[in-house]
Amino acid sequence: MRRLTFAIAAVLACASVQAAPTRIPEQALARAAELREQALADDTGWKVVESLTTEVGPRLAGSEADARAVEWAKAKFRALGFDRVWTEPVTFPKWERRSEQAQVLGAHAQPLAITALGGSPAGTAEGEVVRFESLDALKAAPAGSLAGKIAFIDYQMTRSRSGEDYGIGGTVRSRGPSEAIRKGALGYIMRSAGTDSHRVPHTGITRFDEGLTPVPSAALSVPDAEQLARLVARGPTRIRMTLDCGWDGSYTSQNVIGEITGRELPKEVVVIGGHLDSWDLGTGAVDDGAGIGITMAAGHLIGQLRQAPRRSIRVIAFANEEQGLHGGFAYAAARVKAREIPLQHIAAESDFGAGRIYAFNTGSGNPAGSREATAQIARVLAPLGVEYRPDQGGPGPDVGPLAAKGGAWAWLAQDGTDYFDLHHTADDTLDKIDPKALAQNVAAYTVFAYLAAESEGSFGSEARDVVPPKE
Repeated sequence: MRRLTFAIAAVLACASVQAAPTRIPEQALARAAELREQALADDTGWKVVESLTTEVGPRLAGSEADARAVEWAKAKFRALGFDRVWTEPVTFPKWERRSEQAQVLGAHAQPLAITALGGSPAGTAEGEVVRFESLDALKAAPAGSLAGKIAFIDYQMTRSRSGEDYGIGGTVRSRGPSEAIRKGALGYIMRSAGTDSHRVPHTGITRFDEGLTPVPSAALSVPDAEQLARLVARGPTRIRMTLDCGWDGSYTSQNVIGEITGRELPKEVVVIGGHLDSWDLGTGAVDDGAGIGITMAAGHLIGQLRQAPRRSIRVIAFANEEQGLHGGFAYAAARVKAREIPLQHIAAESDFGAGRIYAFNTGSGNPAGSREATAQIARVLAPLGVEYRPDQGGPGPDVGPLAAKGGAWAWLAQDGTDYFDLHHTADDTLDKIDPKALAQNVAAYTVFAYLAAESEGSFGSEARDVVPPKE
């Protein structure tokens, strides 16, 4: 009986320990405040983005530049002092862009500024344009009504700090072509999913539903979409677009990973990162060279401390986010296979440009136990202009697959007011990044990663299938 009583007491004591709220030691909080100020004065993040966009340039997944970017990332991690650097393979279909052009035909003949959507087949589409204000309007068109014609969705995105309207704009891009095909269209064009007024179209991946024969699909620059809408309002308007692009087998790239080894719990990792690939029109500075620079710099600054953090800091340069989160899915699958989800202490991805971070939160299947630690981190972030917003946010794109398998996540919300002026365009270049705003991002990620690594307790990572919230 005495032995049984002792066993019950031990179990209860264990449960009490597990239920204890996650906290961060005061010494770590003080050190994080010092790191925050150091990061604000440091230019490592800028130097990393400058190096990537200058030495590699645009990095379309599966291209020759993709391979050079992988080698660049491995070398950069080593140069920044990461203890361990390795790669993990990511295989995906390879899409290529070669050329694209379009023009209005007939009495009002003139060129149009377009770009092929990723995933579009090659081909020439010529026909009368039928304009729709939204994807729903296209869905409501009678079956067969677009036979021999080109569907044109003219949805205008609105700007906001959160970029929330991209949920609609991105759906017009990803779902529009399949709906056009169902109505009989021989081609598809859309107003770019963007908020600028420049004559630079926005690319991005699209999908074709199974059983449909893909048709040439492209995006118009915003001014050209408005021009075409005016022409259509005047009467029947024909255009011709010719795209030379398409899928060409498969390709194996790499998730490139750098790690600062923890002093007490080295197998438990705080994951931060961005995606290494970009679209091919600009140099991928804002999307997502900035995220690579921010997180590499944060890991570097933590790695310079005399005492390593309690847990390891793992920085991931994810492969091929742009065409389907391939790197994120591969990383999550590898962690599931190795039964390492509980070791992914918490993860965050920087993939919304280089605007200042204005809000913070964390989430998991059981956020209550880590609420106090989240609030502690938020207090150190507050001098950067970052607000604590409980019950808001979600994991970044490449962290999403990990979160869906039970991994805890953090949300560091960036100001995206002008993000969709640049997103997936030729204007996505280094000069669009504000070095001071980039340094604020580095400071925020440094504080978050360091304090999460120093925390006593768990943020709730547990192997299970969940549906994480959207950012």
